[in-house]
Amino acid sequence: MWCVDQPVLNVGDTFDTCISRISDTPRNGNLKTRLEGIRPSIVTLSTDYRRFANAGEMFRMPQQEDVDGSVTKKELVELYDGRMAKKNGPGRSLYTKIKLLPDHDRCPFCDHRDVSTLDHILPKSLFPALAVTPLNLVGSCKDCNKAKLTQSPTSTADAVLHPYFDDVSDKTWLRARVIESDVCAVLFHAKERKAWGADKNARLKAQFKTLKLNRLYSSQAAREMSGIRESLLRKHDAGGAESVQHELYDQWQSRKADRRNCWQTALYRALSKSEWYCDYGFRLGN
Repeated sequence: MWCVDQPVLNVGDTFDTCISRISDTPRNGNLKTRLEGIRPSIVTLSTDYRRFANAGEMFRMPQQEDVDGSVTKKELVELYDGRMAKKNGPGRSLYTKIKLLPDHDRCPFCDHRDVSTLDHILPKSLFPALAVTPLNLVGSCKDCNKAKLTQSPTSTADAVLHPYFDDVSDKTWLRARVIESDVCAVLFHAKERKAWGADKNARLKAQFKTLKLNRLYSSQAAREMSGIRESLLRKHDAGGAESVQHELYDQWQSRKADRRNCWQTALYRALSKSEWYCDYGFRLGN
């Protein structure tokens, strides 16, 4: 949901690195030779992947049980797990390069937690030929990775937003609203943008729900509001609700300049626009 620079890694070279320490043995059924034999297919599928991702048509990528009837799904999943993700694997340096791409080590799906793993945009359990394809691997937090599980798109509208190909930073889409009650709370949602069209809006809303971002951001907002309560009390004592509103507005503008669609930006916008919060609501627990 937030853009990441694409990895500058050649898929063929990446595949070669990952299989470099494998040897042919009777026990593994001459695995090295079989893997070398599917290299052209791996490269071709990566080219198809880029084309479909650019067009927003990831659902067109075919699922596989094996590749060329030669290498099984299990063998390709083990290639990623044991020879790319594993700390002493030959492809671990490539894993690390991809993991370091998101800005400030921040997960591009939630824009809050630290990057701690690589996420397969198209799951390796359904698309084993893409298990070590750099364009299919994005640095993410474990929570977002787990929430996505083995989702596979069946149409343009239900494909996840791809951090390497889908840019939603040109519009403000993350919004929040203050719940005026005995306990102050803030809820978050993804706002539709007409310029994007129905499919892109649907993808954004579905991903927002799948990743449970309202729950995440609302809990963080509660902590933030608790932390600023004493400061706002002093502002209110000195200049009333208007002084509180100005402080919240300045916080909104400062965060907006740094990151338009972060939960803090949406939070301070909502707080600064709530007369109830500026005059009374900030005093309440949450």
